[in-house]
Amino acid sequence: MSFVEVIPSGAFSLSIGDIAPDKSISHRSAMFAMLADGESVISNFLRAEDTLNTLQIVKNLGADVVDNGTIIRISSKGIKEPSEILECGNSGTGMRLFCGLLSSANGHFVLTGDKYLRSRPMKRVTNPLISIGAKLDGRKDGDLAPLSIRGSSLKAFDYKSKIASAQVKSCMILAGLRADGVCRYTEPELSRDHTERMLKGMGADIVVDGLTTTINPLKKLLNPLTIRVPADPSSAFFFAVATAITPDASIVLEGVTLNETRIEAFKVLEMMGADITYKETDNRYEPIGDIAIKYAPLKAITIEDNISWLIDELPALSIAMACAEGESVVKNAKELRVKESDRISTVVTGLKACGIEVDEYEDGYKIKGGNLQKATIDSDGDHRIAMTFIIAGLKCGMKVTDIECINTSFPNFFELLKNITKVELY
Repeated sequence: MSFVEVIPSGAFSLSIGDIAPDKSISHRSAMFAMLADGESVISNFLRAEDTLNTLQIVKNLGADVVDNGTIIRISSKGIKEPSEILECGNSGTGMRLFCGLLSSANGHFVLTGDKYLRSRPMKRVTNPLISIGAKLDGRKDGDLAPLSIRGSSLKAFDYKSKIASAQVKSCMILAGLRADGVCRYTEPELSRDHTERMLKGMGADIVVDGLTTTINPLKKLLNPLTIRVPADPSSAFFFAVATAITPDASIVLEGVTLNETRIEAFKVLEMMGADITYKETDNRYEPIGDIAIKYAPLKAITIEDNISWLIDELPALSIAMACAEGESVVKNAKELRVKESDRISTVVTGLKACGIEVDEYEDGYKIKGGNLQKATIDSDGDHRIAMTFIIAGLKCGMKVTDIECINTSFPNFFELLKNITKVELY
């Protein structure tokens, strides 16, 4: 499967209950089970390449993993030095969080990934970890994988991050749990908070006060997880945009996490004019519920706040902006340049190919709404770019190449898309 041809769609009305499980929570469920005393039980785990790599790493680190295809049970008696190199695939979340988890573990560990992950910057986690005593190195003076970690004693820290990144914050929280004193992590704006919620739910002594998270070292192992992973709002959002740009369309996205740090893109789509409602059905580790979207004409918007809550959805939002009336602007989003691809560049290049007027900035772009035209788009190995322009194809038709990457996060994406339009896979 190397490319897809998408046929323009008409109006549709459907409910989707099998959206890909949340990637961020799936990664964390497997990792955090290694900090628990007893058996963690995880259902609806995302069975995609990135998360299955994390599950394999957990096995390689000595955990007992029993998977019957529906329920995953994980028991750990501590992290053990592996004989294997630990393969993170395409996952920056996996690599950066494992850096925090393994920096204080007894043993030597090597983390690597695919060619795209090996080109992504890692100093954002390796530098703060090294400053508190971690023995960690990699290519380009510790900035590029493969990364080598030799577990050591970590010092307490009061770290003020210059970027709002859930990956960096989670890495440092995991390091702080095994440091020699109380640790504090402060960020410039609140980033996604799954790590804090889940670890607190397991019994960790973590206090969040505004932008500062205080981490008290573990005095004992945590309580095991019993969790059903909710649907991923970042994955669901592609179908929200599909609905928002298709006249007379409507959709209900079932069982999605409603965590406020994860549904900001839906709030933006609302501000652009889409008709969206939310219904909470559960709240244990995370608020969970249904999101209903109906088509309405879209208007332009300027986005410059809460960027860390939007970072994964901005490419898909660019398609809504391209279909909106007026000029939309994205600012303060330089973080997009260091994702699976340089997403500012790939979004701008793709939209221009589709006949949309776009201006590129160092930290974002300006999009003038217009009429999308069929084009051939190279995803650059980035799953979100691939799915973004496939959704754009619902308006005008589209050919998107290098689509294997979609399996890293949303294996049943095409199965669900076929409920809306015809797609030809090659």
